[in-house]
Amino acid sequence: MTVKTMQTAEVKDLLEKVAGFDQQGGDERIKKIVHRVMHDIFQIVEDFDVTPEEFWSAVYYVGELGANGEAALLAPGLGMDRYLDIRQDAEDEQAGLTGGTPRTIEGPLYVAGAPLSEGFARMDDGSDKDAEAILIKGQITDENGAPLANAIVDIWHADSKGAYSYFDQSQSEYNLRRRIKTDSEGRYAAQSIMPSGYGCPPEGSTQQLLNHLGRHGQRPAHIHYFVSKPGYKHLTTQINIAGDEYTYSDFAFATREELVVEAKRVDQSNEGTKHGVTGPITEVEFNVALVATDKPELQERHARPRALETDAA
Repeated sequence: MTVKTMQTAEVKDLLEKVAGFDQQGGDERIKKIVHRVMHDIFQIVEDFDVTPEEFWSAVYYVGELGANGEAALLAPGLGMDRYLDIRQDAEDEQAGLTGGTPRTIEGPLYVAGAPLSEGFARMDDGSDKDAEAILIKGQITDENGAPLANAIVDIWHADSKGAYSYFDQSQSEYNLRRRIKTDSEGRYAAQSIMPSGYGCPPEGSTQQLLNHLGRHGQRPAHIHYFVSKPGYKHLTTQINIAGDEYTYSDFAFATREELVVEAKRVDQSNEGTKHGVTGPITEVEFNVALVATDKPELQERHARPRALETDAA
């Protein structure tokens, strides 16, 4: 039978002391958050009769998660990134900033400082001879369809094995990562290779928990975007390639219907021809509409740890 202790004076006093409510100084907001977090953990222990063995197993799991470097992988897998997007969407609606291309999660694999090109970029280094060649293209506009010149389209994606440069040391520097400044018509284009989806490390901490939940840890083939221009709300988004086995069951909950894009094989790309890309190629078209705002804080991507971001600043 569950022992009930949460309403006792002893536990209430313990929580007050844990959060530093009985001490001067410190950060009042952090104190309140820690108090809430620890209260809820204590409540879970009580409600589910968590044994000491189960509790310490969870503690060491958190330690292993940090040692594996998988905390930023587990977060989207537990819907945390998607929940933050839901909150931001609600904030935008409340502020009258709805519309434009939908946001979706950033993921943990961005690397700052990719080479900047004008209008067109070659993203791959040409080393993967068996990969499917693609041309990523699109137009950046405002909500009314007016083209936005000199917008920055920051694109990154995995290789044909599901690995990302920088984190995969076998790839060349900034392979499959580029920033492209749109032309006078707001257009951008990039020659690259078709990315592969990937899965969580099968023996890693994230997949261990997903196994307990009866869930897979797979992501579909996808391409990440940051799109920005002064005077417009910064957009963090990504597209999922239609037809992938996991397009609509992405373990990271990043799929949004408006962001599923067809990959179309063409004998010759009209857009590619402008940039010297000849022969059959697969086109992936993604057009983006940005929302105008005069709030500087909305025109920048939110602060979080990112590879090389300090170096690139």
